[in-house]
Amino acid sequence: MGTHVLSMRIDGELLDRLRHHAAKRGMSVQDYVVRTLIRDDFDERFNAAVDETDRFYGLT
Repeated sequence: MGTHVLSMRIDGELLDRLRHHAAKRGMSVQDYVVRTLIRDDFDERFNAAVDETDRFYGLT
């Protein structure tokens, strides 16, 4: 399976929040994000967030 690089651009406030959450767990931001993405319930939580965003902007 090989490896790939994922690059993201995020604003400073979100990065600060990620740093805070990662530090509480003794992790780097990169490890925290990867661990969050591989959680069993990530797909469900992501879909719920997308649905909520769509409702907020009146897209559904």
